[in-house]
Amino acid sequence: MTLSIETLAEIAGNYDVIVLDQWGVLHDGTKPYTGVIESLQALTSTGHQLAVLSNSGKRSSVNASRITQMGFNANLFERVMTSGEALWRDVNSNKIPHSVFFPIERNKGDASLWAEGLDISLTADPNNAQAILLMGLPDGSSLLEWQSLLQQALNNQLIIYCSNPDISSPRRGGKIVISPGILAHEYKKRGGKVVFYGKPYSPVFLAMQHAMETEPEGVLMVGDSLEHDIVGAHNVGWETLFVSGGINQSIFSVSDPIQVLTTMAREKNLPMPT
Repeated sequence: MTLSIETLAEIAGNYDVIVLDQWGVLHDGTKPYTGVIESLQALTSTGHQLAVLSNSGKRSSVNASRITQMGFNANLFERVMTSGEALWRDVNSNKIPHSVFFPIERNKGDASLWAEGLDISLTADPNNAQAILLMGLPDGSSLLEWQSLLQQALNNQLIIYCSNPDISSPRRGGKIVISPGILAHEYKKRGGKVVFYGKPYSPVFLAMQHAMETEPEGVLMVGDSLEHDIVGAHNVGWETLFVSGGINQSIFSVSDPIQVLTTMAREKNLPMPT
């Protein structure tokens, strides 16, 4: 049965490792949520191990640096792992046969920074690409403006490697923007091939579990997405805590949280958080 709690500290003692989503749980993309840093510092002071698991197309080191710049202590987390890091490692180990990518990024230069150390090239012309690297979308993007590119990719039978499967992400002031996952799912719906990295797909959860040297029953996943954080952790046997903020803040601010969550899970045929 899913319980409604006020603070993470109420249940933290039941777990060896607490894994936290980044956007929507730790911060809004610009600044930490009120009380988050103090809460996590209190947990580490009593011996809890904390880690971050993010659907970010960027590498782990970039995200660790970003978190630190927002005011989180660099030693607060035992491990920061991203879907972009997982993709980088597979490219580096030649598990991916392509070497010329057309990048789709949130900010110009993100893909070049991500590709450092890899024997690949990035092209500004989709017709010269062997595959598409989908790691971010500029804020303010709409699905409509990407239609011609998706069709061009389909015509060329390009695979999309999506290193951020999120559908939406929170921004300052409660604003919600679309994320790369929405583009990837649209491409797949049209018949294109997509390879997803990150949550809810099991490899990134298992990689984190292995890195933290723990068993599944000792891990708690804290997230604000049923589709990514909760179902992905559920599939590998982790306990789960859903945060009624982040991308869903407006929904949960007006009704009983358990009732809202039960409806969401039933409509999407997804498991409830534990």
